[in-house]
Amino acid sequence: MKNAEKSDRIVVQVDAEIQEAIPFFLELRKKNIAEIMTALNDKDYDQVKRLGHNIKGSGGSYGFDEVSRIGLDLETAALEQNDNAMRNLTGELEDYLARVEIVYV
Repeated sequence: MKNAEKSDRIVVQVDAEIQEAIPFFLELRKKNIAEIMTALNDKDYDQVKRLGHNIKGSGGSYGFDEVSRIGLDLETAALEQNDNAMRNLTGELEDYLARVEIVYV
């Protein structure tokens, strides 16, 4: 969803004190998507699990609870070696990142 309509946006309130770190955080999550897809293609479930764990931990630290939830679900899907779930969750993360709108408070 490249040109998400305003009504499709997901608004997240983030502490203004960490504003400078947010672009880097979001860029890392986008890189994670490519890393997950590579790991999935290689059937490297341990790598997907590690990435999911990292995503889970970092999301909450920056106020992105939905990112943490996706990370947890990715970690679980990797443990279960559920390729379909991992692909769906990766798409969900990609969609979320395309739609998120940050409001600094």
